[in-house]
Amino acid sequence: MIPALFMTAQQENKFIAAEWFEVFNTKDIEGLLSLYHEDARHYSPKLKISQPETNGFISGTDALRKWWAEAFERLPSLHYVPTSLTENEHRVFMEYIRRVDNEPEMLVAEVLEIRNGRIIASRVYHG
Repeated sequence: MIPALFMTAQQENKFIAAEWFEVFNTKDIEGLLSLYHEDARHYSPKLKISQPETNGFISGTDALRKWWAEAFERLPSLHYVPTSLTENEHRVFMEYIRRVDNEPEMLVAEVLEIRNGRIIASRVYHG
């Protein structure tokens, strides 16, 4: 691994995405939140369905914490398998397979907008 001091923004963003998968799959909510800016904004079509009043958007680490805690409780086998990462100095486009016991696999794409080493926005798209 390249020490952070010598990473380009693009390399750092790829590292953040890899860390994102690690902490998500271990259900480490606080580790996941540490990757986000405190005012980060998140969009998911699943939010739009489960919380229609949000129109699919939540903001801030408290809302993210609640969202992921509920998901991990409801879906204890939830696991993401990354298939592709495409990064530049401002964002990472992640493609992955969503796996949950007794459910069909789902193809997912997610974009992480990153500034100053923190995720400031994320958007999820389901296949």
